[in-house]
Amino acid sequence: MTQSWTINAGGRLYGPYNLKQMEGFRAENRLAHHSLVSRAGEGQFRPAAEHPELRALFQPAARSPEAAGASEPTVARRFGSHSESKVTNGPGHFVIVSDMKSGSIPLLEEAIHSLGQAHRLGPQAWVLSAAASVNVIRNKLIEKLGKLDTLFIVDAVHDKAAWFNFGPETDTRIRKMWSRPAPKYAGPERRKVKRG
Repeated sequence: MTQSWTINAGGRLYGPYNLKQMEGFRAENRLAHHSLVSRAGEGQFRPAAEHPELRALFQPAARSPEAAGASEPTVARRFGSHSESKVTNGPGHFVIVSDMKSGSIPLLEEAIHSLGQAHRLGPQAWVLSAAASVNVIRNKLIEKLGKLDTLFIVDAVHDKAAWFNFGPETDTRIRKMWSRPAPKYAGPERRKVKRG
């Protein structure tokens, strides 16, 4: 039987998630050593680093099981990893998109404006200039979301993204898509025009 865990974030329960998903959350800084986690069937929440199966995720040189068996060293790529060496000072510029089905849009908008200079682009889309990281912003905003609401945030300055509540399949697809280098843009096809 595959091991799975449930995460308790601010009194809300999320999951169950398998080990691969938990590794992804750790890579995105969405899972910390102190995050409250319960193994399926246990019901008792304790810090993630106290679970033997998750402890390795918080070690400095933690590697995935697939990488451990590889013949040559591999480096896990994350969305935005190509620009991590780039030092940027000043605020980040974010695009925030939500789909509110059970939460309050005015409460979410109030939370967005409390983070920095913000402007509403559409019914559930904003731009924000703030000094916080994309993960800090996501964690602050999910406090205003209901169980059916989703959130997607892009940090244009630091080339990162964070999202919430899309479900395991979409979560995996987003992570896979952005862990690969973007294909080169060939430009528009040029059509030959006959001049007569």
